[in-house]
Amino acid sequence: MKRLSALASLMILAATGANGAEYTVEIQNLTRSTFFTPLLVAAHPAENHLFAVGGEASLPLQTMAEGGNIEPLVGEIDGLGGIAVANPAGGLLAAGASATAMFNNDDAPDNNHLSIVAMLLPTNDGFVGLDAMWLPTEPGTYQYMLKGYDAGTEANDELRGSGMPGEPGMPVPPPLDLQLGNNGTGMPGEAEGFVHIHRGVLGDTDSVAGGSDIDATRHRWLNPVARVTITVE
Repeated sequence: MKRLSALASLMILAATGANGAEYTVEIQNLTRSTFFTPLLVAAHPAENHLFAVGGEASLPLQTMAEGGNIEPLVGEIDGLGGIAVANPAGGLLAAGASATAMFNNDDAPDNNHLSIVAMLLPTNDGFVGLDAMWLPTEPGTYQYMLKGYDAGTEANDELRGSGMPGEPGMPVPPPLDLQLGNNGTGMPGEAEGFVHIHRGVLGDTDSVAGGSDIDATRHRWLNPVARVTITVE
């Protein structure tokens, strides 16, 4: 009887997914002073991934994690026939703020997994991420906590820089400029070569020298860094 019951449950779940659903996805920045660059919220088939913990970062992921440019990842999702909601915040998402993405998968029920990424600023190649999570299909509200990851493509020197892939240093958009120090000598270390849980930034308290341009009293963070609330209708 247990086997028959499990099979029946799977058949019901499959039928529900085939009809599609309306989704509202809210992402809230839980850090004290860290910004999220433009977010990418994507629904896609199960076999696709924007990143894989323990694996080498793709060039599109590196481009997002080092400079906040999500366009190459959007192109990947579009090429798969997935659903990409790009930049729902209309720019940087400040600490404590939320952004909302809405979509439905009625026309493409195979787009039943959710991924979310955005660069964390100030970091060298840190990003908030959700990797290919099964989208709930039953009407209701669901909450998940997201971690910060390190793309492993750039040394975490914590210095101002261009943010271009393969070039050292952090991009510094105007809202962040006045919060950072200058003339840091650089934190020790090198690129790890694989995606992993971020250590969090170290920073220092010297705004005109020191090892880091990051203010340790303002920008240090621990996981989790975001809360996602999914509403299914």
